[in-house]
Amino acid sequence: MLRKVAQELRGGNVVPYLGPGLVELSSARVPINPDDLAAFFGTKLTLPKRVRGNAWACAQHIETTRHRTTLTAMMTDAFSATVKPTQLQRHLVTLPLPLIVDTWFDGAMRNALAGRSNWGEIQGITRAGLSEDRWYRFYDAAGTEIDCSLVTSWATVLYKPHGSVAPAKNFLVSDADYVEVLTEIDIQTPIPDEVKARRTGRSFLFLGCRFNDQLLRTYARQVSKRSSNVHYAVVEPDTLSKNERRFLAAQGLTPLAIPLTRAVEIVLAG
Repeated sequence: MLRKVAQELRGGNVVPYLGPGLVELSSARVPINPDDLAAFFGTKLTLPKRVRGNAWACAQHIETTRHRTTLTAMMTDAFSATVKPTQLQRHLVTLPLPLIVDTWFDGAMRNALAGRSNWGEIQGITRAGLSEDRWYRFYDAAGTEIDCSLVTSWATVLYKPHGSVAPAKNFLVSDADYVEVLTEIDIQTPIPDEVKARRTGRSFLFLGCRFNDQLLRTYARQVSKRSSNVHYAVVEPDTLSKNERRFLAAQGLTPLAIPLTRAVEIVLAG
């Protein structure tokens, strides 16, 4: 089944939805999942017991007690190491993909696309301190912020719904950040129009993703909303929680029980 999905991917009919699991395939020294990010915060300051282990709650505590600039500095520190693109990310760059969704904070996918010029990036942004009604920003291949009018000309859109360390250190990570988004996400306001247009009629392939957190499930559901009704997720069945199993069933996601490293090999050969 994954070989067939890989063939559709080559034709641009499938949207890759990349999770932090891909970072584990590299040797980069950055947090590799939300639990790891929470642990990183714990190395920087003493956190109340009630927030330990929850990255979003840790970030909120830091923002509340130390200011947003401190949180941004810590996130920048956490993801300052260069993450080299994986084989999968380099492969995706060669395909005619209208849309790539990357949900972690590292810059590996941007690094993979660096050799091309006909692409750009849309990043979710925090609304903390903003006096304007904006949910995202647009960056060209050089990392320069641009006007949204140029987006339709891009062959490929890299969508980073949670922001990224590159090119401008945009991070959606605190509870307050997500309260803003989650109040509107069901009516799709925080989802860029160009993402909505490019997902239409396409399936999603979730790679390196976990759905063991309500926030992660919400994003996966809302970003893939109003696209095709056929989607796939590479999963490790032995580690799936009950909530993850329920989510897969409720969303009609076809689980592909293949180790991520083997799944990547199949996609590369597809």
